[in-house]
Amino acid sequence: MKTETIQLDHGSGGLASQELIKDVFLSRLDNPELSALEDCALVNTEIGRLAFSTDSYVVDPLFFPGGDIGLLAVHGTINDLAMRGARPLCLSLAMILEEGCPLADLQRIVASIHTASSASGVPVVTGDTKVVPKGKGDKVFINTSGIGLVDKETEISASMACPGDVVLLSGSMGDHGITILTQRAGLSMQGRLQSDTMALHDLVRKMIRIKSGAVHTLRDPTRGGVATSLNEIAEAAGVGIELDEENIPLHDEVAAACEILGMDPLYLANEGKCLALVQADSAREILQVMQSTHEGAEAAIIGKVTEGPAGRVVLKTIAGGTRIVSPLSGEPLPRIC
Repeated sequence: MKTETIQLDHGSGGLASQELIKDVFLSRLDNPELSALEDCALVNTEIGRLAFSTDSYVVDPLFFPGGDIGLLAVHGTINDLAMRGARPLCLSLAMILEEGCPLADLQRIVASIHTASSASGVPVVTGDTKVVPKGKGDKVFINTSGIGLVDKETEISASMACPGDVVLLSGSMGDHGITILTQRAGLSMQGRLQSDTMALHDLVRKMIRIKSGAVHTLRDPTRGGVATSLNEIAEAAGVGIELDEENIPLHDEVAAACEILGMDPLYLANEGKCLALVQADSAREILQVMQSTHEGAEAAIIGKVTEGPAGRVVLKTIAGGTRIVSPLSGEPLPRIC
């Protein structure tokens, strides 16, 4: 570790987060399932392969256009399971509440959890509640864990990305991150900025049904955005990735806000999008299926996997040049999810 204390940067999902995980956690808790550093772990059991994932949510503000912390918690854990091709079965819900938190806020959050859980068909089956003294928390923190089942023929992981694979993105990037930023700063922007939070398990199920084994890698680009997620995939698989900036979907409102605020949308969090690295001969068919759904209506082919250099992501810019896309370094937007 380069520092003696925990910094906000350690929660960014970028380089500092990776350093913390490797130096503190993997050095003491290492095992094959954990060291894979996937969105969820796969555990072999007598009844089949279980997918297991957990995540914590500390977003500020709690409520924002397009959603709230409750929707994020349900959708985020469902999506982590879906990124390994799992069928989500159930969720746990743990809440840490600060003394003085308005009861009306808590009721509103739990109502959102109910709405998201019911709509997704993934029930909350167990939970826990703790209360900390005023000043020892920040209104509401949530942890959700999820369990799912993975079919025996489904093999999806970051390490399976292959040269020649096509990179797809299920929709416009940066919506969630820029919405949180503008809300937190009290900025009013033209157009309709709102979070993209949604569950992706139905979309994934349709994608993997097209052709067995055609989908090699799935990842939802939350903290650290598209750039960091693709760097993680490139490193895990030992491949290079080449992106075409002109083809990456981006809403005009997000692009305008990023230009004003000096943000790069490649590094902004998404809460309802997925990256898919798929066999080239199935890419167009998978894209058409994605675009036929609500979740993937704006899906696009944004790049390809190359032989290398291993671990390197390169962007072909609209201006005709190229630049290296590195993992997120620093914390441009704390408490994003």
